Amino acid sequence: EQWQTDPRFGGLERVGGVDLSYVKGDESRACASLVVLSYPALEVLYQDCRMVTISAPYVAGFLAFREVPVLVEAVRRLQQEKPQLEPQVLLVDGNGLLHPRGFGTACHLGVLTDLPCVGVAKNLLHVDGLVRDELHREQVRSLQSSGETFPLTGTSGKVLGMVLRSYNNSSKPLYISVGHRVSLGTAVRLVRACCRFRIPEPIRQVPARGGLAAGL
Repeated sequence: EQWQTDPRFGGLERVGGVDLSYVKGDESRACASLVVLSYPALEVLYQDCRMVTISAPYVAGFLAFREVPVLVEAVRRLQQEKPQLEPQVLLVDGNGLLHPRGFGTACHLGVLTDLPCVGVAKNLLHVDGLVRDELHREQVRSLQSSGETFPLTGTSGKVLGMVLRSYNNSSKPLYISVGHRVSLGTAVRLVRACCRFRIPEPIRQVPARGGLAAGL
């Protein structure tokens, strides 16, 4: 990647994860969490979990406008308070280019922070003719071991993302897409390297720590 050619880049050392954990029964209250892990050891270096009020309504396809502002605030706090721990890449629990408008949460957050971002989704959005039909399910079943993938090619002919079997003991795949300043190949390799279980550690650590902070 271009950012890896910077003379100041001495190798990948920090990977972040972001997500929101909503209070049960109250969609206006959530815990916005940012976690930074060392790489490749995947040990927690930094965490910021804060209760926030979400004012924007939920509108399908526009989730980023509801959630990204508080995630940007979390990144800004880190940059001001612990700049030496700023993540070199952020994994986002959501989609990047694999989105009805080609610009999901991972893209939105990446542009506003200028950090390389990767979209990591647990379910497939119905975009550009992509559907979870029997053909798709058969392709998922064909992924026999950790690290195996197949591309998500829409009816337009564009490759919008990659399906990854991230963990041998789970047949449920992840849907990886480009967010910002990262290629799809790099995104897939990074997510795979960060998986001890099905969900990559930077994202897996977020709900657990955010839930504890929120008292969930």
